[in-house]
Amino acid sequence: MPKKDRDIQDRTFHFALRSVKLAAALPMNPIGTMFARQIARAGTSVGANVEEAQDSPSKKDFARRLNIARCEAREALYWLRLVGASGLIPEKRLGDLIREANELVSILTAIVKRSRASEQKKG
Repeated sequence: MPKKDRDIQDRTFHFALRSVKLAAALPMNPIGTMFARQIARAGTSVGANVEEAQDSPSKKDFARRLNIARCEAREALYWLRLVGASGLIPEKRLGDLIREANELVSILTAIVKRSRASEQKKG
């Protein structure tokens, strides 16, 4: 497996882990519980979809699965920003995780674009 593929897998795994830890740190009141579920679901889905993409039978399926991962990263970013803005967790504490979510969105967007362009050249 190329090192680049391993890097995105490692990054999304660690993003998922950090998302789960953040979800566990949220207060267990109705709002905190709702945020925790959304962050844990979106944050872990990014890496799960990246992992699924690795065994895709075609470039088209690979791009589709990574696009789902990109969408999940954007959703996780939304929930992270909302948690910070709500004051449940200090925004300063969320800064690195929000930056990582932004970077993952950018990286996944670039991979999807390259993969789709490569597929179009073939077709």
